Amino acid sequence: MKSKLVRLAKDTNFFLKKFIKKQKKTELVIAMKYGLFPGGKKIRSKILLDIGAIFKIRYKTLIAVGAAVECIHAYSLIHDDLPCMDNDKLRRGKPSTHIKFGESTAVLAGNSLLTMAFEILTSSNLKINEKTKVDLVQKLSESSGHLGIAGGQYLDLSYEKKKIPRSKIIDMEIKKTGKLFSFCCAVPAIIKKKNKKDIKFFESIGSSIGLLFQIADDLIDFKGSSKIAGKITGKDKKKGKATLISLLGYQNAIKYGDKIKFKIIKDLKKRKLNPNNLNETLEYILTRNK
Repeated sequence: MKSKLVRLAKDTNFFLKKFIKKQKKTELVIAMKYGLFPGGKKIRSKILLDIGAIFKIRYKTLIAVGAAVECIHAYSLIHDDLPCMDNDKLRRGKPSTHIKFGESTAVLAGNSLLTMAFEILTSSNLKINEKTKVDLVQKLSESSGHLGIAGGQYLDLSYEKKKIPRSKIIDMEIKKTGKLFSFCCAVPAIIKKKNKKDIKFFESIGSSIGLLFQIADDLIDFKGSSKIAGKITGKDKKKGKATLISLLGYQNAIKYGDKIKFKIIKDLKKRKLNPNNLNETLEYILTRNK
């Protein structure tokens, strides 16, 4: 599994470096690259590849779309780390972008990565038809804005130190984390021009994967090592974050995550789709820092 992620990271980063190099260099590029590279484990892109394999989508196409996803993810992390948000000083084992470059530069670098994602999706280098590109831009926009990442982050901040019911925590975590996974799962179906029902099915799979990922991330924060995680752990409890761990407890959150994984695989098998690659990735998500 790790060798697959290493190859994926190498190919995605190569694409991004080449894409940025072709653009006119500005003062913001240094901060953008700092927040973008070397990047995390590329789990979102791996999910995109796993579902893409089911639909037999070209590897190069998936790498390009995955690069756009990584830009959105990097932008969200840069902004999440800001003092007005989660105030995290460490990210991916190094000082957060605002610590390195200052808050205003971090905001602008994040904004630039957000818009660069759409430059990638509309680029002539992405060999899919224009209508499909528009559909992908629309879906990624929904996943990134108030209906997705931004809206989820707003709820995450507003729920601090409050007693929040499970349904609202799940809704928040699906927006904050699940929507980008939903996009990754929907992309191959959109490219293959599947009907709305099929696309909705894969979006739902993505939401579940995102929820699973968030539970795993929260478990790492609860008991994991800062050195392994690449960020300061134990902060959720200090800030009074509304998580499924704070509501269900550590062991029950683990059981809930296992239940989600079982349902994802079961739903794919019901449709006679081979979930082997995805199953391996989901197992890695659940055990990546153990």
